[in-house]
Amino acid sequence: MASGQESAAAVRAHAPATVNGHRAYRHPDGRPGGEAPWPGSRLPLGARFHPGPDGRPGTNFALWAGGAEAVDLCLFDEDGRESRLRLTEQDAHTWHGFVPGVLPGTRYGYRVHGRWDPWTGARWNPAKLLLDPYARAIDGGYTAHDAVCSAVRNWPEAEVADTVRDNRDSAPYVPRAVVVRDDDDWSDDHRPKTPWAETVLYELHVRGFTRRHPDVPPELRGTYAGLAHPAAIAHLTGLGVTAVELLPVHHHVSEDHLQARGLVNYWGYNTVGYFAPHAGYSAAGSRGGQVGEFKRMVRALHAAGIEVILDVVYNHTADGAELGPALLLRGIDNAGYYRLPPNRPRGYADYTGCGNSLDTRRPQVVRLITDSLRYWVHEMGVDGFRFDLAATLARGADGGVTMEHPLLSAVSQDPLLSRVKLIAEPWDVGPGGYQVGGFPPPWAEWNDRYRDTVRDFWRGARPDVRELGYRLSGSSDLYQRDGRRPYASVNYVTAHDGFTLRDLVSYDRKHNEANGEDNRDGTDDNRSWNHGAEGEGDAGPAVTALRRRQLRNLTATLLLSAGVPMITAGDEFGRTQGGNNNAYCQDNEVSWLDWSLLDDPAWRSLYDFTARLVRLRREHPVLRQRAFFSGRATAPGGLPDLAWFTPLGKEMTEADWFAPTAAVGMLLAGTAMSERDPCGRPLLDDSFLLLLNAGPEPVPFVLPGTPGAADGTRYETVVDTAAADGGPAGRHRPGDPVPLGARALHLLRAVP
Repeated sequence: MASGQESAAAVRAHAPATVNGHRAYRHPDGRPGGEAPWPGSRLPLGARFHPGPDGRPGTNFALWAGGAEAVDLCLFDEDGRESRLRLTEQDAHTWHGFVPGVLPGTRYGYRVHGRWDPWTGARWNPAKLLLDPYARAIDGGYTAHDAVCSAVRNWPEAEVADTVRDNRDSAPYVPRAVVVRDDDDWSDDHRPKTPWAETVLYELHVRGFTRRHPDVPPELRGTYAGLAHPAAIAHLTGLGVTAVELLPVHHHVSEDHLQARGLVNYWGYNTVGYFAPHAGYSAAGSRGGQVGEFKRMVRALHAAGIEVILDVVYNHTADGAELGPALLLRGIDNAGYYRLPPNRPRGYADYTGCGNSLDTRRPQVVRLITDSLRYWVHEMGVDGFRFDLAATLARGADGGVTMEHPLLSAVSQDPLLSRVKLIAEPWDVGPGGYQVGGFPPPWAEWNDRYRDTVRDFWRGARPDVRELGYRLSGSSDLYQRDGRRPYASVNYVTAHDGFTLRDLVSYDRKHNEANGEDNRDGTDDNRSWNHGAEGEGDAGPAVTALRRRQLRNLTATLLLSAGVPMITAGDEFGRTQGGNNNAYCQDNEVSWLDWSLLDDPAWRSLYDFTARLVRLRREHPVLRQRAFFSGRATAPGGLPDLAWFTPLGKEMTEADWFAPTAAVGMLLAGTAMSERDPCGRPLLDDSFLLLLNAGPEPVPFVLPGTPGAADGTRYETVVDTAAADGGPAGRHRPGDPVPLGARALHLLRAVP
């Protein structure tokens, strides 16, 4: 098979039963179809329904397919019968045509003809029905069948299997694109436009959030309409979050290996449609109803003052590796969309761990991504994006990560996209892929150094507090040098990937047996602590009480740190996954939120505690500052904006930062903030003293009382995590030793 062409025997073995006999498409007016489409237009890409040149309605189809030799538009009637129309117009590598009578709800796909030469990256195969990359809705499921692959998966010579073309028809096993009507101007929508510094993110899964919600009607649970239901929104507004960050809602499919184990890709990081809301989350059906339902969800959240951030996966697609399915880009122009190693274009440069990587150096890929982003902002109403494995998007010609990448530049200068929230997951699995602190303005970043530092501190794994000081005060070491602000740091202790907050304090080890990979999947670097008993079965009252205190410690630390806090859905009332730290394939009670926990007073108190801290943060700008601290006074004889203290009540010296300690104090002076109000006047607030003790013994912490260290004559306790409800209790004078409990956090307000 050295030539790269399939053998005659292979063609005969895998040829379709028939290549003719496809039923001609019949227009709704009864006129037989099948003739060549009218010329139409090459822009915009995708399928657009509108009146034709003679005034009759129809749809314009346009597909960029560089290097292709021919493109067939495949239309499907209500019985699933296929009609093929050859697109004869080609301009700038875009094949296009207008078909009269094609109405919204019509299902379609493409078959693209071209060379079969995997040695040069050419993998065209017209036996494979392909999705439109610009499809705005997708209907039907994906079945893991060998016929979906463009090459013969079970070829006897496995080392060259990807070079042998499989000519079986994939249509019975793959989804179809759907024509959608564009008729929404968003005139009745009002975006919250929450400033970054006032943002509190809440990461949730559309399906898992309401799948078990007792107050959401059963037919709406697990859907966009379910998230828009007043009962769901009431939880969000009661908690006080300002934005939901939705796990992927681009249409996605489950990988073959999961289907073989009877599982699904629950998280959704396996995209096939960058413009299409995932149909599985729609109560309105999959023939376009999912689009309107998604828009109504966004409107409902906006009306409640909540922004919508999408977790987007532009780094790879569900086409996978060489023997993965041919669902979209591989069959349209493999070498034009994917990054192929120059020394082996048969394969893929895989910086994602998912089999392929989009080649974001290419103009057509930059256009696909930016067109998708603009669509979700302008036509679907979303307010920002979290970019999965964003380092892959910034890889240049040599494969290295560069922040001068054309895609980053295109997004940052775009008049629409540069004004929405942009969040990078600043790493991938390739060499040099860890880029925390490296993305340019106006990007924010998931800050995993914050996560690791806070976890380590509260489990007693850090001998000193140098790293903790940076993380509590906004991570200036990561974000100040390029002109960004503390809100460039998206702080989190947990996320969808890893332990829940409750599991973080209940398990030393992952327990992923249900995933079917012999517990090999998921990270082993959890930085967790079970506090003396693995899981909850053998945890006695003392262990349980300590775990509850640690939950309050972690929650309070997150919400009192400078930067943008992100809460993971359910952590505020004790959601557990039973120790599974990689529940990506668990579309069941393992992942769905258990709302009955709120009926337990102990877990309800955690929700109330979290909501109280969110409210405190909202009411006090000193707890969510827009600028980095200087450690200096803003006026002669005044207070420094930030000061650090030892348990003796003395300001920390350089030696104190390096000395082993489990206790530290952080004073935020509300009279020394560098911020001004809209009229240019100095912004004033209360001053707060944050005390943290991760040690196993109580610490008498002397309250600072010198004129340069505190502006109050007494302190009142606002939060005490040693109390079952988080406090508050007690008033104290400067110079008094406050009994700071073992593994506890105190927040005190200075009262003039």
